[in-house]
Amino acid sequence: MSESQFLLEARDVYKSFGLNQVLKGITLTLKSSEVVALIGGNGAGKSTLMKILMGIYKPDQGVFKINGQSLENLSPKKSMKAGIYMVPQEPMIFPHMTVLDNILIGFSGKKADLEKKLEHFYRQINCKIDLKRLGMTLSIAEQQMVELLRGLMRESKILILDEPTSSLTFDEVQTLFEIVRDLKKKGIGIIYITHRLAEVFELADSICIMADGKITLRGETSKFTREMLVQALLPPSFTPASKTRSELENKIRNAMPILQLRNFSGYGFKDISFNVLEGEIVGIAGVVGAGRTELANTIFGKEIPLGGNVILDGEDITGRSTADVIRMGINYVPEDRRSNGLFGISPVCANITSALLDSKITGNIALNNAEEIRISEKYIKDFRIKVTSPYQEAGSLSGGNQQKVVIARSLSTMPKLVILDEPTRGIDAGARGDVYKIIRELSHTGVAVIVISSDTEEIIELADRAIVFCRGRVSAVLEKDDINQQNITSASFGIYKEEANA
Repeated sequence: MSESQFLLEARDVYKSFGLNQVLKGITLTLKSSEVVALIGGNGAGKSTLMKILMGIYKPDQGVFKINGQSLENLSPKKSMKAGIYMVPQEPMIFPHMTVLDNILIGFSGKKADLEKKLEHFYRQINCKIDLKRLGMTLSIAEQQMVELLRGLMRESKILILDEPTSSLTFDEVQTLFEIVRDLKKKGIGIIYITHRLAEVFELADSICIMADGKITLRGETSKFTREMLVQALLPPSFTPASKTRSELENKIRNAMPILQLRNFSGYGFKDISFNVLEGEIVGIAGVVGAGRTELANTIFGKEIPLGGNVILDGEDITGRSTADVIRMGINYVPEDRRSNGLFGISPVCANITSALLDSKITGNIALNNAEEIRISEKYIKDFRIKVTSPYQEAGSLSGGNQQKVVIARSLSTMPKLVILDEPTRGIDAGARGDVYKIIRELSHTGVAVIVISSDTEEIIELADRAIVFCRGRVSAVLEKDDINQQNITSASFGIYKEEANA
């Protein structure tokens, strides 16, 4: 293939941060009307490479071409002018600006013409967000949609989608897939970063797997199977944990309720009643906006309950503060780690141990440095968090490693119940296996676990029991043998009971 047939070329790209060599001679090519799936573990260098293409980072070495024309001294402005646009995994929304202004910022031209163009894309992706709303009021899924609209508005030749479906509903994912296919027909090349392998086989023309700053596997999608990709992504030491039905029955036969919700109501949910047993993993499924995160926030003391009761290990904790709830034995990993889960400018060790500074474990006494390092190093090792040292700034980690830090902090308090809201969002296959193994080990030690997830496969894989939400209410409670894609999907849209009685 001649150079002019490549829409994008990035050859022999190197990048180091101090002594940490992040990219080690990466070569990536993209043709017009091609979707390249870029897959790799957290810390593999995917985000660094994309930020170099966007002109955010300067490479130490490398050659970049678009349609055979060299690009030098890239900057964000120059990259976008050349036709490159990146839709980031972590939305970058201006909280005090309207949705309309968030989307149109940086554009020139008549506002009426821009709004007409935006209206076209709104219809195309069936977006329902009110343009007058402020950025601070948007959910993660809505923020992701705003970012997608920004990219579509620029009609870029090269579109980088970084985990674009991580916070979208099933219908929104299908709409996105249709958009990607339409963009391909227009000659647009797409770099599609994802950890969801099903998406790779549905959308991608070719695959690149990155590991430790190198591309270790590449080729046409048709030449690979799912098993081949999983094997390429998993570390050699990984062994999947399994759980038989008899083990489950033995685990919960004599278990006591750790959490009891009795007609619990709050903003976004109503009359929720269920128990979580000692050592049980309860999956909470449903579409975005069904009230799952609102329930978790209210249990955790972040929102005011409107009715009913929360009983933890026999004690009523309804309406207690978050600090009280943590001390009494509940911890929570929020969906939005950047806004609600991480102290970005603090070191990793401080993030992991921060919940211990005011808990029954330390007796309200600040941890000494040696203890802080001991605890943080344990979780760094167990979670395989990729850091240069425990003192590395948490905000400098890759997204998946940040998520691991947040999960480690929630477990450091040794809770009776841990609530994990989208625990593997943005986490690669190997790390996902690690998290699953940790969740199962927690349950085996008697910790009750609630897993809120939009990933149906995750609920099927993990849950002893699945509770499905629809429009703020429980639409189905599924036991292990009934937890499957069809039942969860039906219940998520409120039609499970009708099917069962048909």
